[in-house]
Amino acid sequence: MASQLLPQSIRWSAHAMYAFCRFADDAIDEADDPELAIAAMYDRLNLIYAGTPHDAPADRAFADIVARFAIPRCVPDALLEGFCWDTMGRKYETLSDLTAYAVRVASTVGVMMTLVMGRRERDVLARAADLGIAMQLTNIVRDIGEDARNGRLYLPRAMMREQGLHPATWLANPVFCPEIAMIAARLLKVADGYYERSQAGIAALPARCRPAIRAAGLIYAEIGREIERNGMDSVNTRAVTSKSRKLALLSKALGDVVWMRSPAPTPPGEAKEASFLLDAVESQQNLGPATATLKPLWHYSGWGEDLFGLLTRVEQRRQARQAG
Repeated sequence: MASQLLPQSIRWSAHAMYAFCRFADDAIDEADDPELAIAAMYDRLNLIYAGTPHDAPADRAFADIVARFAIPRCVPDALLEGFCWDTMGRKYETLSDLTAYAVRVASTVGVMMTLVMGRRERDVLARAADLGIAMQLTNIVRDIGEDARNGRLYLPRAMMREQGLHPATWLANPVFCPEIAMIAARLLKVADGYYERSQAGIAALPARCRPAIRAAGLIYAEIGREIERNGMDSVNTRAVTSKSRKLALLSKALGDVVWMRSPAPTPPGEAKEASFLLDAVESQQNLGPATATLKPLWHYSGWGEDLFGLLTRVEQRRQARQAG
């Protein structure tokens, strides 16, 4: 919904980027052999960065985005690494460990979006990484029960032990309890801090892009508020934001950006877990956006039908998995 506030040219690029990321995620998540699927996705990235993408809409579109906006290879590589961590069943001992995961599966997308919107400054990208971390922590808290029933545990294990919970024992029988509520509240508080830090980055974006990114942050943060209204129980209940509430937050986003100062005061520092992404972009700082060697996305015959058909099928599969 928030993407509808983007200027059309940016929205097309965002859809292209999203299509490849979702395609990669689903290809790995639904594969009979995840390791083979990950290797295949790295091969497809090799072709994309060589300027000879696989003959598929998502690959051709992403290749165009990579070329036109000089997206360092390190960024999508990190995204695939996050997917790889999922298939490995990686354990997250500390909050920093979990943040490193959030950087790979969410901050990478935020960094790429910021490059698509034409901003490459390190402090702006750091705020995009903050917003990605905030959103992913919100996701993790919302999905505690669903993930546990699928044998996945993203809660920092050190936090669980501090609350007197044995991670493996709880995962074998995931029930809501005051200790889980305390951990959820703590993670949401951390997420809220990252949401707050991200505001300076939104103010530094092109004016026409600010409402969409502000809306995305508000809508995601509202999931946390819904979890709080549910008594922090995201084991038995999955928090959702109603369409009417989303529309209200879209309206708020439009109002908020009127008062944003550009440049806004920049909060100090950056998430150390995201520094490698910022370093990669900074190493290309003198290059500027590259000139595309491929035709722009919208020059491909039938691109809209292929791309949005792909997005529709991805969403249908996601809804079917949840219903099942």
